[in-house]
Amino acid sequence: MKRIAVLTTGGDAPGMNPAIRSVVRYGINQKLEVLGVFRGWWGLINEELKVLNHRSVSGIIGQGGTILKTARCAEFRTQDGQRRAWETVQKNNIDGLVVIGGNGSFAAAHEFYQKFNLPCVGIAASIDNDVNGIDYTIGTDTAINTALDAIDKIRDTATSMERIFVVEVMGRDSGFIALTVALAGGCEDVIIPGKPMDLNAICHDIVHGNLVGKMSWIIILAEGAGKADNIARQITDMTGLETRTVVLGHVQRGGRPTAVSRDLALNLGKAAVDALLAGKTDIALGYGCGKITEVSFETAIMKKEIKIESLYNLIKTLT
Repeated sequence: MKRIAVLTTGGDAPGMNPAIRSVVRYGINQKLEVLGVFRGWWGLINEELKVLNHRSVSGIIGQGGTILKTARCAEFRTQDGQRRAWETVQKNNIDGLVVIGGNGSFAAAHEFYQKFNLPCVGIAASIDNDVNGIDYTIGTDTAINTALDAIDKIRDTATSMERIFVVEVMGRDSGFIALTVALAGGCEDVIIPGKPMDLNAICHDIVHGNLVGKMSWIIILAEGAGKADNIARQITDMTGLETRTVVLGHVQRGGRPTAVSRDLALNLGKAAVDALLAGKTDIALGYGCGKITEVSFETAIMKKEIKIESLYNLIKTLT
């Protein structure tokens, strides 16, 4: 193996840049030439790539986002798009591919490997921490801390003005961020995908709390479980108490990666290069059981189950 390429696909996650830096610098150390592919699979289809060196990745270790950019690419799902991507691989003598992204990215990489037998290794990067078989992904720690910092500030004003707040965090299919920040933020309730919302019970708890002197309340809502404005309106109608909303949105994707996200990214970048050099392929790398772990792409793209009930019950117990 002489030449590899690295790309970032799907939603960006804080820590992608340190992962790119690690792949490039460690790859060069191992006598490899490293190409950067811009805008994910779109860049592979349209041959938007260049050779990266030490200076190419200088100063990016603390930057959020990805210097390689990322884009959704419906064209890569077509036979013509995949054929054009394979032509780019052949034309540029690419011997292996490092794909930094989440389960959607790995599904595409798995299909590409099966069709063209190009060695592909994935680095799990997803703020939702939704890659199956992996305990922690790049970006999760940063996104949680970003949301937690905002919730701590909201708590100040909620307490001062004695109000109910519904705070919407990211999590279209996964409630991991919502559950984690609700617990760490001392929030009173959480609404997530996969667990039916009992608004009557929530409103009963709010009214009872109000009667005994608890005048503020914070409810964390994962975006995939509803809209903050709709739920806040229903709470106000059912309780007669003023309810405000905050939608954190894409602020959770940005910002400087935490030390945890950086360290994980740097270690996974090295591990991805080592995996390709060892002849491994069709695998995703992440953190599990206290160490870097490998799972097949087929396993990684399966729906990840999280311990909803135990976390939810702990949140309610500590309210």
